[in-house]
Amino acid sequence: MDTETIEETIQSRPGVLLYFWGEKCNVCHALKPKLFEAFRENFPKIEPIEVDIAKHADIAAHFGVFSIPTTIVFLDGKEFARVSRNVSIPALVERIRRPYELLTS
Repeated sequence: MDTETIEETIQSRPGVLLYFWGEKCNVCHALKPKLFEAFRENFPKIEPIEVDIAKHADIAAHFGVFSIPTTIVFLDGKEFARVSRNVSIPALVERIRRPYELLTS
C-alpha cells in the first residue's frame, strides 16, 4: 500500500473510506468493525481501506491525519467527510446517505 495507489483508488471508485488506526488504540479496534459493517450495509460501492499509521506514517501525513482513529470519506474523488476520535456512526451514515444515493443512482 502506498499513497499513489490510494490516490488512484480514490479517483477510480465512486467512494472510498479511509480508516486510519493504530495497533495500540483500543478505540480504533472497537470502532472499526462497527464502522465497516455500517458502510457495507448502507454504502456497498464505497471501498474501505485501512491504514495503520505505525506502518504507513507517510500516508497519514499525506492526508493530514494527526490523531486516531480518523475516518475520511471520499465521494467522486473528493473529500466529503472527515471525523476523528469520537465518531457517531449513525450521524456519519446520515451525512453521507443523500450524496451517495445521488452519486450511485
